[in-house]
Amino acid sequence: MLSRIAESMFWIGRYVERAEDTARILDVQTQLILEDATIDEEATCRELLSVMGVEDEPEGRVDVALILDLLAYDPASTVSIASALGAARESARRARETLSTTMWEAINTTYRAIPSGQFHALRAPHVFQWVRERAALVNGTADATMTRDEGWHFLMLGRCVERADMTSRLVASASIASASGAPWTGTLRACGAYEAFLRTYRGLETERGAAEFLLLDRWFPRSVVFSLNRAEQCLDNLEAAGSRAGFENEAQRLLGRMRAELEYRSLSDVMADLPAEMERLQRACALATEAVTRRYFAGAEALTWQGVRA
Repeated sequence: MLSRIAESMFWIGRYVERAEDTARILDVQTQLILEDATIDEEATCRELLSVMGVEDEPEGRVDVALILDLLAYDPASTVSIASALGAARESARRARETLSTTMWEAINTTYRAIPSGQFHALRAPHVFQWVRERAALVNGTADATMTRDEGWHFLMLGRCVERADMTSRLVASASIASASGAPWTGTLRACGAYEAFLRTYRGLETERGAAEFLLLDRWFPRSVVFSLNRAEQCLDNLEAAGSRAGFENEAQRLLGRMRAELEYRSLSDVMADLPAEMERLQRACALATEAVTRRYFAGAEALTWQGVRA
């Protein structure tokens, strides 16, 4: 496969997942601020910017309206949903000959809502539901129309790396919110994990149980460990021949080590400082992205976000 096509498929997976998960994080945080009058709005918004990797925080008062503009509506903001959807469409355009017609139409139609003004006209929380539904349409169309060749594995690799990164951000933001007494229910719902969590833990909702489920559950598709494991499988499938000793693929080594650390360390150690542990995970995802770029995308440079993102 041409490195240009491989790179485009990888970033389609990442950008679509990034848009969806940013919507999930904003949904949780904005509802929390609006429903709980005791929460300090500005402090919570600044913490959210930090979780999302925004280093240059805006001057003056930071409120929900500013957060929504910066992280959702503004196409010029590198951390916004609009920017991610635009980048996904540009990647799809570069790989147009590889995509099915229905997948291209799903991505292009989603993007067209931004320049037309339809996206900006949607207000919270309806805009978050719209983004989730459009991401589900794109992902479902890919699942139904793409052959399981190298292009598919690059798409899935990008999706899984991004999902691990963004789930870690959801966990970090939930950990910060729980310090003020906020439950993890909203975070579990944002991940589509609430019902699965209740069935797994027999209806007993605790901070430790919710964090364990979102980080370590091997059967839930949005957990960090599940995503890292699927990313490793994609890299395994992309290698023509495996190594008899160790891993020659640096990305596979980085992701495998991070997964093993999460699975084999005591949960109490991870829970002791969740935001710091999640930042380590985000750095591992960023380094793995750089390693994938060097190995597969000839002459390309890894696309980076602010902070520790990639």
